[in-house]
Amino acid sequence: MAGVGAEYGQTPDAGANYLIQSVLIPQDEGYATVDVWLHAGHIAAIAPQVEVTDSVTLIDGHNKLLLPGFVNGHTHSSQVWQRGLIRPLPLELWLAEVFDTAPSLGIKELYLGALSTGIDTLLSGGTGLMDQVLLKPGQEVESVAAIAQAYKELGLRAFIAPLLMDEPFLAGLPHGRSHPSSPYPRTAQDQLALMDTLIQQFHRPETGIHIAVGPTGFHRCSDELLVGCAELSDRYQLCRHTHLLETKAQHQLAYEKYGRSAVAHLADLGFLDHQTSLAHGVWLEDSDLDILADTGATVVHNPVSNLRLGSGIAPILKCLRRGVNVAFGCDGAASNDAQDLLEAIKLGTILHSVTDPDYQHWITPKQAIAMATLGGAKAVNLAAQTGSLTVGKQADLVLYDLSQPSMLPMTDPIQLLVLGRPTQVVDAVWVKGRQLVAQGQLQTVDHQNLYAQFRDRLLQFNAGQHPTLAQVEPFYRQVMLP
Repeated sequence: MAGVGAEYGQTPDAGANYLIQSVLIPQDEGYATVDVWLHAGHIAAIAPQVEVTDSVTLIDGHNKLLLPGFVNGHTHSSQVWQRGLIRPLPLELWLAEVFDTAPSLGIKELYLGALSTGIDTLLSGGTGLMDQVLLKPGQEVESVAAIAQAYKELGLRAFIAPLLMDEPFLAGLPHGRSHPSSPYPRTAQDQLALMDTLIQQFHRPETGIHIAVGPTGFHRCSDELLVGCAELSDRYQLCRHTHLLETKAQHQLAYEKYGRSAVAHLADLGFLDHQTSLAHGVWLEDSDLDILADTGATVVHNPVSNLRLGSGIAPILKCLRRGVNVAFGCDGAASNDAQDLLEAIKLGTILHSVTDPDYQHWITPKQAIAMATLGGAKAVNLAAQTGSLTVGKQADLVLYDLSQPSMLPMTDPIQLLVLGRPTQVVDAVWVKGRQLVAQGQLQTVDHQNLYAQFRDRLLQFNAGQHPTLAQVEPFYRQVMLP
């Protein structure tokens, strides 16, 4: 990774002209076979037959399905290094074990973690992601430079949201604010000033690299920090992203801290609007949903981590019926152990069949695709530019190979993609018209070299002694399992 940031700020090549011939696309009813022309980074034409006089690269679309790219609406790339390490625990205890076992990550590890997360996203149908990342203390600028370079090398759209908080760990638990704790080492003003620096230096939407404001959640953030984040977001027109009501403990804490719902409080602070995405939302109340719908905020559904951590099942069907935008996320690899968007979409589709006996309310495969594509684009405030197969929109597209064994027999392609067990089905990926994957192979980075670096990189994980968990677990059991 020599020379991190040396080429930062250069605009990626928009790519050549492509004509995808005789490809399957979904319709309101059924499918259509069409030609799709990609020109100057945009979808230039969709028609049964497109005649192009310019020089064009032909793509054979026979036995293939073309969809807009998914957005991984919530992840933590630095957690790649703890994949398969953390045992099943409730979130608050899981976090303690994450802290206790965390390896000492350098700038190179942050870079490799972002590459790995981005590759997994691309190869499971994603063209963008929201990475809420914990930066290396004292090297925050270098951390963002490395992460941004990784995503720029890959070519996917990346929203980098440094994790911000200004309250100690136990403050995130009911009754924890009265528990003796050392003050958080950085004030709200310190972190807002740092964010301003990071925005000025790295926010380059034209290159696909966006900085987002990412307070970790109301449970560990002061009102001063939350309001400051909203003001930064408004000043620079940035996405804002935060965890929200992931656990029962957080739901209880909101009433202890504010005397009302966390959503009502965030709305009064001016934190909720169309630029806001909220990860999890497992413990949303019915009254919260109208607020979210009115403000235009997005709920990012993370079904895999929600179940792995025992957090619960988010009221996604209620969200959809109230008009709340919903997107999908994988969450970090320490709470998911994978970054497979197709897996998250499948689970997030079928899970809700047990939450409502009226099958007419269940999520259909096509609805799930719409949530992952246009819903994901709305979550990162890009619905006007991408997220649907619409002439004039930027070409963030994924081509799926329907001839792969996992997609046979060719019955209903989208149903097989969402409800089946698709493997190695991503044939090609374009972001802003630039081809990043061709015939299932990455075109922008040497992923085999990346995997070799992971195999050869021996990190020292803290094992045996778990001081944070030892401190938190008795208190957690006292307040949550009396």
